[in-house]
Amino acid sequence: MTQTQAELKLLTFDEFMECYPENSTIRYELHDGVIVEMPPATGDHTDIISFLLEVILLAIQECKLPYRISASTFVKTPDKSSAYIPDMLVINHDNLKNEPFWKKQSTLIDPKSIPLIIEIVSTNWQDDYYDKIRDYETMSIPEYWIVDYAALGGRKFIGNPKQPTIFVCELIDGEYQMTPFRGTDPIVSPTFPQLNLTVKQVFDSVIVI
Repeated sequence: MTQTQAELKLLTFDEFMECYPENSTIRYELHDGVIVEMPPATGDHTDIISFLLEVILLAIQECKLPYRISASTFVKTPDKSSAYIPDMLVINHDNLKNEPFWKKQSTLIDPKSIPLIIEIVSTNWQDDYYDKIRDYETMSIPEYWIVDYAALGGRKFIGNPKQPTIFVCELIDGEYQMTPFRGTDPIVSPTFPQLNLTVKQVFDSVIVI
């Protein structure tokens, strides 16, 4: 599904969805009209997502919230041709009736449907720190986590020397306020204030071989 330089043309969201292969084991996103193949998840990446899934599901159940979790749903930007598949997406199930693309394309565009997005940083770290944070902020997504367990991000974000970091980006007056958490810091989540979770617990979920 990737495009060669000769084939490169900007696609609309509808064109992207029309050519998306069924039952693909490879994930693709649309970035400003260009199809981008996402790198395969590492074992560490999967460990962290699985751990956070358990923690967030428990918080949802304890508070009896109308939320569900997905790792296969598109988030479409309303004002341009981009569509992302977050590593973890918390969905407000009560608002899906207002989502025009949900039934046929498993796609969300309304920030009321998206209390929290979590992205695990991989080799294409610029996507999470630049493109996605910009677009999620523009969409008014209330909360966005950047989980940089391998310290891949730029030094201006995670320090020099680089340190594994979790950023919680909270939407305040239309702009993200990025708060870094490291080591034994408790993670403070506006969506789930009852979380009793440290950065160390998240990163220690990775299996050491």
